[in-house]
Amino acid sequence: MKFFIDTANLAQIKEAQDLGVLDGVTTNPSLMAKEGITGKDNVLRHYKAICDIVEGDVSAEVIATDYEGMIREGEELAELDDKIVVKIPMIKDGIKALKYFSERGIKTNCTLVFSAGQALLAAKAGATYVSPFIGRLDDISFDGIELIEQIRLIYDNYEFETQILAASVRHPMHIIKCAEAAADVMTGPLSAMLALLKHPLTDSGLAQFLADHAKVNS
Repeated sequence: MKFFIDTANLAQIKEAQDLGVLDGVTTNPSLMAKEGITGKDNVLRHYKAICDIVEGDVSAEVIATDYEGMIREGEELAELDDKIVVKIPMIKDGIKALKYFSERGIKTNCTLVFSAGQALLAAKAGATYVSPFIGRLDDISFDGIELIEQIRLIYDNYEFETQILAASVRHPMHIIKCAEAAADVMTGPLSAMLALLKHPLTDSGLAQFLADHAKVNS
């Protein structure tokens, strides 16, 4: 399973890259605003800065919600770097845009997916990635991991090449469950990735090893 980090913070992206397990980045307008990145030119420069750090795909979201606007913005984003994946919302014009970009070899990420039916449409339109938001589904008492399993079954049934990118991942157990459900990618915060390192028996075992070493060498 690929690990993407969901942020626009360059320091966190670099830390995840230096960890050696990062496969890509996802961003959105909210994450850009959180970092104080405003204005079209500044946003585009920031996307390019992210591409300069990572080796894998970088999802960059369009703001437009009409077909012509999404095409215009998506083409501009795709020209920034070969790593750019144009992030398109799951709406009617978005499906049309996914097909347009797919036919031209431009990578896409269909975002704001909350049902298997939506994921099926995205795959039919040729999306590179589909992003079911598991954390937000959990918030309304729907099992987000169950949706990953449904999409996996459908995609495997028909050999769709669209990759399942589990989004809205919030904690380490989300990551483990996504791996068990055979998601192709998970995207989440750096804190969730680092939390995978932690186990009390690892901490106590290391402390014991160091204590024993100190006794032997005292």
